[in-house]
Amino acid sequence: MAQRRAAAGRPSGTDGSDFSYRMVVDPRYTKVAEGKSRLRILIAAQGVSLVLASLLVFLAASQERSFDNFAIITISIGFISLLIGEIGQRRSHVNLLRLYVSASSIATALSVACIIRSNLFFEVIQHQSIAGAKTYELVEAARILFGILLQVFVIITTISLVHNMSPKRAS
Repeated sequence: MAQRRAAAGRPSGTDGSDFSYRMVVDPRYTKVAEGKSRLRILIAAQGVSLVLASLLVFLAASQERSFDNFAIITISIGFISLLIGEIGQRRSHVNLLRLYVSASSIATALSVACIIRSNLFFEVIQHQSIAGAKTYELVEAARILFGILLQVFVIITTISLVHNMSPKRAS
């Protein structure tokens, strides 16, 4: 009977004095959680940017009656890289995250090449003005500038995430 009464009260050793013996979560695990959350937002922003790019390519194709194959390949690489990034982020695969950064960087570089080879780039250089540009070309240029800035954040976030996910080696 005395044992039951003791169980009803506070057991010994739980008055808070044993805090120094409790396990502590390694700070890198919280950094991984924050990095994954940040990367999820960046992947969503890249997805919105690629959907906008797809719409602009179809708008340009409907007005000019031809598809820009180079732009379609660029958008396809971008969507594939987002799929790889999402899988790598969800499953915490370091190699997939590295592949994601490489593929999305290639897609960003190819989108810059698309705008450079377009008429907008040559018109701005030749006339020192964007007055003759079509609206969708200006939106595309702004989207690419946003994509470059976004890619910088993706690279920084993914490198930090991969660094925190990698096991630490004891020296």
